[in-house]
Amino acid sequence: MSTYVIFIKDATLDSAEMAIYADKASKARGENPPKPLVSYGDITTLEGPEAEGAVVLEFPDRQAALAWYESPAYQEAKQHRLKGADYRVMLVEGV
Repeated sequence: MSTYVIFIKDATLDSAEMAIYADKASKARGENPPKPLVSYGDITTLEGPEAEGAVVLEFPDRQAALAWYESPAYQEAKQHRLKGADYRVMLVEGV
């Protein structure tokens, strides 16, 4: 079952850290690289707090999504994302 990792960026804190994150995250592909479905397109908030940006990545299944997220390469990139912006990140299984 397809599984999605959804990133919602609430606020940028440090653009330099986000640039490092973008470079490192793009290289953290793994054995089952994510398929980007959404990448910081125009957002219209219908309910809830405004978001600065959103990314949706598709994986073939939950195991592949977790393997990517927990990989050493992505965990290294993540450290820069945590310094660079406030995000909400969730894993959602498809139907």
